[in-house]
This record gives sequence, C-alpha cells and structure tokens, in this order.
Amino acid sequence: MRIGDVARRAGVSTRALRYYEEQGLLASQRAPSGQRTYPESAVERVRLIQQFYAAGVPSRTILQLMPYVDAGHGSREAFALLTAERDRITAAMADLAAARDALDRMIDIANHPTAEHCPALREPPWTPYHPDAVAPATPDHDASGRPTAGIR
Repeated sequence: MRIGDVARRAGVSTRALRYYEEQGLLASQRAPSGQRTYPESAVERVRLIQQFYAAGVPSRTILQLMPYVDAGHGSREAFALLTAERDRITAAMADLAAARDALDRMIDIANHPTAEHCPALREPPWTPYHPDAVAPATPDHDASGRPTAGIR
C-alpha cells in the first residue's frame, strides 16, 4: 500500500507517516521506484499511534510500548509505562489548575482593586516620566517635577 493510501485510510497526513517512521513507530519498504510501501496492518497501527497521542502519550513512550503491542499481550512494564504517563498528566493538570486559580485571583483583584493589592491606590497616580503628569511640589522639585535645588 502506498503512503497516500495509508494516510487517507488512517485519517492522517503523509507528513505524519514520515514522522512516525523517523520516530521508529512505523516501518515501510521501498519500491524499486523509491516510493514507500506499507503492509495493510499499517493503517491499524497508525490509528493506534493516534490514540496514544490523543491520550497525551509522547512518541518516546509509544516507542517503548510498541514491542508489547507487537507481541499481542500486555505486561507489567507496559502497565507501568501507561501508569507513569497518567501520573505525569495528572500532575500537569494540577499545575494548570493552580495557575488558573492564580489567574482567577488576579482577575478578581483587577476587577475589585483595594489599596492592599494595588500600589496605585496607595500613592498618587503620577510619574515624572509621563508627559501629562503633574507632580506635587516638594522642597527639591517644583510642580512640573524639575529640581529646584540651587534656585532660591
């Protein structure tokens, strides 16, 4: 079967198939013309690879799992690999939930600012670097923020 046929039947791009080959997940033969040819079983294998990717399993782990798939049975090692991936994803989800919660707090503070959380509410909202800002006069600066030292 040619690369385009496998890609169409499996619902992936030919580029994806080439990538799977580069990763060692899929094998092809070369026809005398140089075209890749695949066995009929390649379609099912590509669909399985897609299921692993959809489950968040990276290619390096899929590569480790494939010998068990090819042998046609599970093992403690395959179970341990899948469990480790689930644990990695669970930890990533917890990290994302914590980040989301932190953003929710920041959004709440932005929508309901208080002096505790917003320095601008504690100090005058001016800066001498802003062209429209008017600074309060001090003993060393006039109202425009220019130094008055030596001018008396």
